[in-house]
Amino acid sequence: MTAIEFLDYAGTAVFAISGALAAINKRFDPFGVFILAAVTAIGGGTLRDVLLGRTPTGWMLNVEYLYIILVATLVTILFGKQFGYLRRTLFLFDSIGLALFTIIGVELGLEASLDPIVCILLGTMSAAFGGVIRDLLAGEIPLIFHKEIYASISLAGGAFFLLLYNIELSQNVAYLLAIVAMIIGRVVVVKYHLELPNIEH
Repeated sequence: MTAIEFLDYAGTAVFAISGALAAINKRFDPFGVFILAAVTAIGGGTLRDVLLGRTPTGWMLNVEYLYIILVATLVTILFGKQFGYLRRTLFLFDSIGLALFTIIGVELGLEASLDPIVCILLGTMSAAFGGVIRDLLAGEIPLIFHKEIYASISLAGGAFFLLLYNIELSQNVAYLLAIVAMIIGRVVVVKYHLELPNIEH
């Protein structure tokens, strides 16, 4: 298994848990929990693959993604109470998924020889789109559209990873530093209530 494949599987799992926790918090039935877990986990990756012309998309070609989502959903349903406060746990898994999928999107863009700016945007779409679908289906305004700095963390993290990539740092070190930087960025943003200004007329 390559590093990018591992990251893809890990990102799928943590986003599936994020979606499942959001569904449980909204008192969805088991089928609804699985659906929200699935769209959160593969929504961004599906958009990424379609934009790159990689069709059928990854989860259609590799059923292991669906197995990962199913296991993550079952684990969350069975042991969700042991995760502690749902809001904090949702935040943790969402932050990890954001970081992992950002890096995957950037790296796949680099493999396709796209412009660096396009690679960063691709990483952000890959990371954030699943969360947008999750929030809409859960009856919430998506995080990237209001208040909390979310997509900006992905953009900055993608640019940071691209910088590490260009200075030819060890691949695993670059992954680790970029992931930690994005998670810390989200923690700082939430802890100090940093927000982008709203547009009002």
